[in-house]
Amino acid sequence: MSRKRLRNIGIAAHIDAGKTTVTERLLYFTGITHRLGEVHDGQATMDFMVQEQERGITIASAAISCDWRDHTINIIDTPGHVDFTVEVERALRVLDGMIAVFCALGGVEPQSETVWNQADRYKVPRLALVNKMDREGASFDRCVRQLEEHLDANPVPFQLPIGEGEDYRGVIDLVSMKAFSFEEFKRIETEIPEELVEGARQGHADLVEKLAEFDEDLLEKFVAEEEVSEEEIRRAARYCVLNSLLTPVFCASAYRNIGVQLLLDAIVDYLPSPADKGSVVGSDPDNPDKSQVCVPSSKANLAALSFKIIHDPFVGQQTFTRIYSGDIRSGQKVLNSTRSKQEKIGRIHQIHAKKREEIDRAGPGDIVSLVGLKFTKTGDTLCDPAHPLLLERITIPEAVIQRSVGVTVQKEEQNLHRSLRKLTMEDPSFSFYVDSETRETVMAGMGELHLEIMEDRLRREFNVPVVSGEPAVSYRESITQQAEVDYRFKKQTGGKGQFAHVVLRIEPNEGGEFEFLDLIRGGAIPREFIPAVRRGVADTLSAGVLAKFPIVGVKVVLVDGSFHEVDSSEKSFYTCACLAFKEAFQKAAPQLLEPVMKVEIATPDDYIGDVAGDLSRRRGNIQTMRRYRKGSQKLFGSVPLSEMFGYATTLRSLSSGRANFSMEFLAFEPIPASLVEGVLAKVRKQREERLADKK
Repeated sequence: MSRKRLRNIGIAAHIDAGKTTVTERLLYFTGITHRLGEVHDGQATMDFMVQEQERGITIASAAISCDWRDHTINIIDTPGHVDFTVEVERALRVLDGMIAVFCALGGVEPQSETVWNQADRYKVPRLALVNKMDREGASFDRCVRQLEEHLDANPVPFQLPIGEGEDYRGVIDLVSMKAFSFEEFKRIETEIPEELVEGARQGHADLVEKLAEFDEDLLEKFVAEEEVSEEEIRRAARYCVLNSLLTPVFCASAYRNIGVQLLLDAIVDYLPSPADKGSVVGSDPDNPDKSQVCVPSSKANLAALSFKIIHDPFVGQQTFTRIYSGDIRSGQKVLNSTRSKQEKIGRIHQIHAKKREEIDRAGPGDIVSLVGLKFTKTGDTLCDPAHPLLLERITIPEAVIQRSVGVTVQKEEQNLHRSLRKLTMEDPSFSFYVDSETRETVMAGMGELHLEIMEDRLRREFNVPVVSGEPAVSYRESITQQAEVDYRFKKQTGGKGQFAHVVLRIEPNEGGEFEFLDLIRGGAIPREFIPAVRRGVADTLSAGVLAKFPIVGVKVVLVDGSFHEVDSSEKSFYTCACLAFKEAFQKAAPQLLEPVMKVEIATPDDYIGDVAGDLSRRRGNIQTMRRYRKGSQKLFGSVPLSEMFGYATTLRSLSSGRANFSMEFLAFEPIPASLVEGVLAKVRKQREERLADKK
């Protein structure tokens, strides 16, 4: 098959815009399916995960191939929920074109903006589809205006609706100046309704005028008021789409099967093939400044990018891969240049949602799954071992929410960690770690729904009996003033006793580090015992005094002491130092410190007041604000980590889903005195509960 007859496209949108229904209709009209699967009844071909069917949403992107007008179209249906935005990110990284679906009622919604920005980042040509034109309150014109105002998309209607809402019954094609109605899955060419003729003529003229801005031949004909052919319009439009100069806008009601065949025509006519996208530039692994060009040809050296990993119970790990140049064959040895590891291709599968078709080879532009790879992860480059190169990696967003997870049966803990590792391989926006202080297993992701899905998968797919809750915040302890103790440790048990005497002074250390200063002179304490004193202090710092949290920002000075020639030992001085430090710490006005996070919040102007007010209620401070883009601001500030659990959900609620945030650790700062007792009580209760669980 010619690479010019291949289309790799994604369907992306805000949640509930109807993109999965659009995909289902594309599959039906291309003959891939023979019944219409609906999202609301859990029968959609592309939503095959149990969690997707139960919730009626897309969670994981799914790939499938179909044919239309002698062209092969590889389609990836992506999630619309913001928690699964990495699925869109990695799909757009490997796709050549995109259909952005918008609801005719909601127009440009929050996730629409996120998806659009992702497509901008990867320079993906796109078409816009205004779906659900049959819904009450639908407005094609309003949606087009929002595309211009919110996305700066330079939208150009290529179609006009015949009616809206309950009256929606067909489409006017402004390229051919023909009308189409749809009955029982058939499109019927009709005359443009008389009352819409004038509007259609004006729409056609506007379309030609817009295209003429980018095409000199078209401009000459437009100025001379000469007639422009359909082919000339399509040629100019294709050029504009491939170079992202404008966005053609179409309309449809996928649920009522109106406009779907025309959308398929548009995919073939306007979206790019791998040949249109041209060469991809990689870099030399040994010299990042040296670029390498990958030509979309079977005769070129192999260059491919893995963009998704799933674990299938029947075939094992499947690595979804986009091939940019060269061929991949079963049994072939390739180089994972990202990890400098040799891999051997086992089997090659062409993906049809949850079904697989085994093939012997795949070439430039193909999207396939590879079985048998051991080291490859999301974003890794596969190439010819004799010609290594690196392709641009996939941007993985930072996790914004965490939750502790544990097992109801202690012997399942190893299985839990093994299963979590598999999930992190599949989804790079998901991660986990074991807190070294609280010993809790903490999983991190893009939102509460994201973690809820992962928890559900642990139970269903991996049979791990898990329970979850908020992770414990890792506090710190410190002091606010100087204190000195003169401490003697003496223990007699009948035989050789234990004796040690130290004079310790502790004081705040502004650097935040532990500093130990030895002022012993004249052999008051033998030199061989000084390291034991230091070690005793250091170990007490790690264990904590107030609530078993690490102690920071303390300087310890060994001022004086004494020893017994027989009863003194390293062990006795170690114990003496521990007890002396604890006593001094309690005298030095101790305080509890909490982790404070640096936050960055992007929000539309309309919600700044609500967002700032909520941050203030969380004991946060806003330091600066600056213009983010038209109609939006970025707020920069700090807020205690303990106040940020569940913040992603709250922020979406406050801003109708249009604001987003990121945060990173800033510093440990004192907890207000009025809150200390409450925090200590909560920590003690958590520790008691964990001890009870272990028993």
